Amino acid sequence: MRDLGWWKRAVVYEVYPRSFQDSNDDGIGDLRGISARLDHLVELGVDAVWIAPIYPSPMADFGYDVADYCGIDPIFGNMADFDALLDEVHARGLRLILDFVPNHTSDQHPWFLESRSSRDNPKRDWYIWRDQPNNWTSNFGGSAWELDEATGQYYYHSFLKEQPDLNWRNPAVKAAMFDVLRFWLRKGVDGFRVDVMWMMIKDDQFRDNPPNPSYHPGLSSNQRFLPLYNTNRPEVHEIVAEMRGLIDEFPDRVLIGEIYLPIAQLMTYYGKDLKGANLPFNFQLLQCAWSAEAAAQAIADYYEALPEGAWPNWVLGNHDQPRIASRVGNQLARIAAMLLLTLPGTLTLYYGEEIGMTDVPISPEQVQDPAEKNEPGIGQGRDPERTPMCWDGSAHAGFTTGAPWLPLGPDWGSINVAVQRENDASMLTLHQRLIALRKSHPTLISGRLHKPQVEKNVLRFRRSGDEEIEVILNMTREEISAPLPRSTVLAGTRLDREGKIAGGDSTLHPGEGLVLLLS
Repeated sequence: MRDLGWWKRAVVYEVYPRSFQDSNDDGIGDLRGISARLDHLVELGVDAVWIAPIYPSPMADFGYDVADYCGIDPIFGNMADFDALLDEVHARGLRLILDFVPNHTSDQHPWFLESRSSRDNPKRDWYIWRDQPNNWTSNFGGSAWELDEATGQYYYHSFLKEQPDLNWRNPAVKAAMFDVLRFWLRKGVDGFRVDVMWMMIKDDQFRDNPPNPSYHPGLSSNQRFLPLYNTNRPEVHEIVAEMRGLIDEFPDRVLIGEIYLPIAQLMTYYGKDLKGANLPFNFQLLQCAWSAEAAAQAIADYYEALPEGAWPNWVLGNHDQPRIASRVGNQLARIAAMLLLTLPGTLTLYYGEEIGMTDVPISPEQVQDPAEKNEPGIGQGRDPERTPMCWDGSAHAGFTTGAPWLPLGPDWGSINVAVQRENDASMLTLHQRLIALRKSHPTLISGRLHKPQVEKNVLRFRRSGDEEIEVILNMTREEISAPLPRSTVLAGTRLDREGKIAGGDSTLHPGEGLVLLLS
């Protein structure tokens, strides 16, 4: 296992910094707050922390509109706070991954202020300007083109009009952005998660996108057309390869790509000779239906498509998607955790998943997310999965002594770290046991994954390495009888199974899972 790079062995923990821990009572999480809660990550057993954007920003899209790539927004603290956090992370044997947002900046970034100042400004071509718009749409609804009345041209924005897209066909843009990466790498960060990696290059002919034959009025306006010409252009792979080359100049670093594409296209981001992203994020389980058949198919399809030598990864939740406990229910969220933590490769947990946090209903007057404000009622809002972390039973769940920027759910009195830490059968302790099991049985990290099998909505798959391990998951809310191989129960969603000898027909309780060491 020591021969595997740290990121291949890692369980990565995503922190949405606004919602993790507030240290100055303003109701918004910050860097000192993250530092104060690092011991929780050590107790949980994760290996790395990935932090969503903390750069200076007008916060039109809560940090994904960057106004300075080499600074810290005062909401989160200052550079001294970041340096202290990085030192604390490394002192605990953890790694730190930053979010990198290369597709677009804030409209308040000095580069864009120069670009829009006149048509002949040297930075005009750092962004995408046109005399006339085409039919490309914003991911947040409406046209992706905004008229700048002062210069009489339109600029392109894949998201909000406050987030103009950079022109990555301009070598000066690439050089400036690569300098940003070097700035943070020299500080000692351990890698980057690259936001919307597949969108960085647009068609140089600006051709209209074709209509989406599946579109209907209930969908967001950004689904009216198929994004053929403004996403996933072939030239993007040249940039990703160069980005990877830069990352490889620094030892033991990782490049992760956010890519929402079908499997065949996703795999191209590993790059020629695997010199693209180390880990193109795999969202198959995050997006598939909840059934044994659907999960087995998603796992098999992903594995069959992996290029030879490519390292797998798995995700069940993030800051843009409904929480797993809301998708499948609290009972089945336990088995979802067992599924995730027994698959091979690098795994990513979203903060709060380890205690079973659910989406929090957000009333219209509480909405913060611009995706929901632009097209209310369409269901694009991401506030429900971004609510404050629940630490204990005190006011505001120990997140803040101020007024939290988003409301807490009604169950924070029981769904919190302090309560679950004292319960051997809690969601938190289940995560701790499974992560510890993963580290003590390397077969679960790097062993061969046999093709998953399904019978009566029971999913089972085998892992082979120095030992043979079988995982059996009842993905229903019903009792099911299933044959078990002669084995010892290494872990179970029910504590009373662990350490017992198993074999023969057995009743699996609703949402019960077992990890078996074969005799």
